[in-house]
Amino acid sequence: MVNRRSFLGFAAGAATGALVWPPRNAHAQPQLRVTGLELLPVRATERTVWLFVRLRTDRGLTGLGEASDAFGFANTSKQDATRMEAELRGFFRLVEGTSPLDIGQYRDQGEPAAMKGGLISATAYSAIEQALWDLAGKALGVPTCTLFGGRVRSTLPAYANVNRATRPRTPAGFAAAARLAVGDGFRAVKAAPFDGFPPPGSPSAVIDAAVDGGIASIAAMRDAIGPDVELMVDCHSFFDVPLAVSVAKRLEPYRLAWYEEPVPPERTQETRDIRRQIQQPMAGGEILYGVAGFAPLSRDRTVDVIMPDVKHCGGLLELTRIAAVAETGGVTVAPHNPSGPVSTAASVQVCAVLTNFRLLELQWGEVDWRSDVLTPPERFENGAIRVPDRPGFGVELNEQVVRAHPL
Repeated sequence: MVNRRSFLGFAAGAATGALVWPPRNAHAQPQLRVTGLELLPVRATERTVWLFVRLRTDRGLTGLGEASDAFGFANTSKQDATRMEAELRGFFRLVEGTSPLDIGQYRDQGEPAAMKGGLISATAYSAIEQALWDLAGKALGVPTCTLFGGRVRSTLPAYANVNRATRPRTPAGFAAAARLAVGDGFRAVKAAPFDGFPPPGSPSAVIDAAVDGGIASIAAMRDAIGPDVELMVDCHSFFDVPLAVSVAKRLEPYRLAWYEEPVPPERTQETRDIRRQIQQPMAGGEILYGVAGFAPLSRDRTVDVIMPDVKHCGGLLELTRIAAVAETGGVTVAPHNPSGPVSTAASVQVCAVLTNFRLLELQWGEVDWRSDVLTPPERFENGAIRVPDRPGFGVELNEQVVRAHPL
């Protein structure tokens, strides 16, 4: 474990701009080595499976990451978990027997595979990167956010994504879920009422009915939560440009805080065409990877809010770099996080240091035991989460709860 003198040397270097990672004296102590990898699937609902990753060391310290949501809208199966574990094992070979402080070395060696291998590879790579940062903070005895320059805020506002908690998926159902989330203290709410949208080429009457149903749900949510709570809609890229513009204009009376991904975010020109024609702020970038993936969205404010996901974008360090590029274009950051509590814990450490942070997503109301997955339990109060003072991410898995909900 690195001692206090090592850390103070690191901090002094950061303050003067001469950042040295790992600290110069880190290896003067007996080496901390990464020795093991575990994938711990947790079934939350029929729809949702959380894939937690844990790295072990020869000194008993462990680091956590999350590799959920790499398989699209489909329910994660045992076969999917097996495939993810195989991906994780490939990246684990890069850190096995090494110091968890050697994060730069891992990134240099692992990023080419992450960039070429698609979403599953990027998610596996990112999960191990998360766990290394958790271990680094624990080894140094400081919150992980300290290693990124220190927090600029101690409390992070969050929004409640009520989409998976909404039953039935009708205007009345969406309104009821939104009302309950606001009752829990949240001052911002999001839903995806266009899920299940008919594919291109469907009869116009079918498309019109789906549009009308989604707009009716947003109207019902606004009526339920009143004028002062922020309301966002995720379109999950179901539209083309003309339909996206038409829907946005019909949604104007409901004063959206943002209009999210009406078309796939990698279609940058289409996104710009939509933005020029609508009044609402736009958001996007849920599963993009790296600075290069997000730069087109930040350029000329193609969107107003980018949404890097610590599970998919390349991990914590990459998210800070993505945010820095966005800030130069006047774009804010609201990390995508419809995930388990480990992803939230990792995201908290990054959001704490971002000067252009907007909101953090919470997958609200999905299961009543969610908070107990971690020790200490995950807590949102008045629609916000506090940045912990404990080392690393400040949490461990509650083994009893994890074992009680196997895949």
